[in-house]
Amino acid sequence: GGGGHRAVRVWCDGCYDMVHYGHSNQLRQARAMGDYLIVGVHTDEEIAKHKGPPVFTQEERYKMVQAIKWVDEIAPGAPYVTTLETLNKYSCDFCVHGDDITLTIDGKDTYEEVKTAGRYRECKRTQGVSTTDLVGRMLLMTKAHHSNIDEDLDYRKHTDNFGKGPKGHSPWTGVSQFLQTSQKIIQFASGKEPQPGDTIIYVAGAFDLFHVGHVDFLEKVHQLAEKPYIIAGLHFDQEVNRYKGKNYPIMNIHERTLSVLACRYVSEVVIGAPYAVTADLLDHFRVTLVCHGMTEVVPDKDGSDPYEEPKRRGIFQLVDSGSNLTTDLIVQRIIKNRLEFEARNQKKEAKELAVLEAMRRLEEEKH
Repeated sequence: GGGGHRAVRVWCDGCYDMVHYGHSNQLRQARAMGDYLIVGVHTDEEIAKHKGPPVFTQEERYKMVQAIKWVDEIAPGAPYVTTLETLNKYSCDFCVHGDDITLTIDGKDTYEEVKTAGRYRECKRTQGVSTTDLVGRMLLMTKAHHSNIDEDLDYRKHTDNFGKGPKGHSPWTGVSQFLQTSQKIIQFASGKEPQPGDTIIYVAGAFDLFHVGHVDFLEKVHQLAEKPYIIAGLHFDQEVNRYKGKNYPIMNIHERTLSVLACRYVSEVVIGAPYAVTADLLDHFRVTLVCHGMTEVVPDKDGSDPYEEPKRRGIFQLVDSGSNLTTDLIVQRIIKNRLEFEARNQKKEAKELAVLEAMRRLEEEKH
């Protein structure tokens, strides 16, 4: 801008494997600290070396991060350890990371150098979600995590063991409950009303474990109009469970809402949309076009086609995202790697506990 103000450039980096609303919230906070946000994403090779095999390929992860609306630019193949050299290369003033610890394979703090140079800022970690926890929910494959049954022993056993190393419980990888607030929705929402001349497009689904397949679909839908205003209808957990079965959805309605709102192609979300796209809904939002991907459409409870009304109005369109990735496939990838992931999580936990222990000892020596 004018007046000699120089744009403040902010750096974030990470694996961004299974990008969830916790990552999005970190990037939202980081973007608010400056004018331009660059996100470094590590390669598969780097992640495998320091953490274990990623669920998503680097290409998938680059695309996911690029689709988050607070990200201005991505830096593919960013080094695992954040150095001043990297910050300078991208002309970034400082880097931002959550208030948890990231360690290299030999247990060093990956942000040590930038912290020492005073070019490090911290943002609050989002409570109640971590990749570890999501992996845990998938390995479970029971219905308990989105029903109100606390008595389910399998689930209790899981929450007691998952993300626990030999010696106790790390505050960073433990399973905790995500608590939705209206404030968080406001922070994620675009707050933009549709403008005259906008094409209002409605899409509906579970959008569970919001992933690159969803992004590909929404990007294609976004390209259908010059001024698209995309409204995503999210079905309630019970509805998703009716048509998906097993323990779907993996993420509850509140978590799915934030994941979808963080996507740059989405303007608005209907929380708990009706399964059938009704005349009321179409009229209320003044919908011009209704889109669905190439996935199967399960009939409504009464056996009717949920898209009957938009089809009758001639405003229904199938959109081929060109991606065959589904939530099912992701869960399969994870279960296939199950033992590697469990080993990875225990190793991560053990490292974190060792750091906590060292921090505790330092505190004691001070007093």
